[in-house]
Amino acid sequence: MTDPRTDNILRRPEVLQRTGLSRSTLQRKIANGTFPAQFKLSERCSGWYESAVNEWVANPR
Repeated sequence: MTDPRTDNILRRPEVLQRTGLSRSTLQRKIANGTFPAQFKLSERCSGWYESAVNEWVANPR
């Protein structure tokens, strides 16, 4: 994984577009531990590191 200070942050719509997953499938994979969990950006906002999403796209578990 790259340095979090220089890694882009992706929001849910972009993660769904890049992975081709539906919202419910994404949530199920997060709950099962087969997709990187999102992290809080603020009280009502979360995101994923671009490198984690790219790593999953290259090698889905």
